[in-house]
Amino acid sequence: MAKKINIIGLDEIPLIRQGDNLSKIIVETMKKEKVPIDDGDIIVIAQKIVSKAEGRTVKLRDVVPSEKAKKIALQTLKDPRLVELILEETKEIVKATSEIFIVENKKGIICINAGVDKSNVFGNDAYTLLPEDSDKSARELLSEIVKLTGKKVAVVICDTYSRPFRRGQVGFTIGIAGINPFIDYRGQKDLFNYTLKVKNTAIADEIASVAELVMGQGKEAIPVAIVKNLTRV
Repeated sequence: MAKKINIIGLDEIPLIRQGDNLSKIIVETMKKEKVPIDDGDIIVIAQKIVSKAEGRTVKLRDVVPSEKAKKIALQTLKDPRLVELILEETKEIVKATSEIFIVENKKGIICINAGVDKSNVFGNDAYTLLPEDSDKSARELLSEIVKLTGKKVAVVICDTYSRPFRRGQVGFTIGIAGINPFIDYRGQKDLFNYTLKVKNTAIADEIASVAELVMGQGKEAIPVAIVKNLTRV
């Protein structure tokens, strides 16, 4: 029998606000859309709604830029207040030019603008920050979903990132709970009995990327996808 997986996007998730019970909203939306929740399901959640629920939204009008932010703003051609937001989330600056501002954020993620993002955020000067601890957020979401459903599932929090020497962006996992982020083939044999030495598949990132096919990045309004029948994890 041919192997297959199913990816189901939830398109009736309401606009999320600070303090919303995201786990409850996801479970209720699945019931509303008649999407069953089964053992082994992987619930992929866009970082944006996690940040909104956790109150990680900031208005530029409330930000006072430092002298360092003003100086970097001249290099990057960005609003000094936006630069200040980025610096507050940054551990180390990797590259700051008029074309791109790459940093290592406080959690060790190399990304553009420290994950500070304007897309799909209401308000002309409103931006979201990444969750303070995405793995913790995933664990809390998973714990609540398990309580509500009694099912053994997993949670992946995803975001989109650029890749070195490649154009465009793809989905990556920034928070995970309930599954191992890797499938380690090292020490196993291939078809011709060769012992694999370096193959360590980042399955969590592959899940995030495949879920993005139905979630989208614009006005699709599908911030949650359910991955079913994935037996490789």
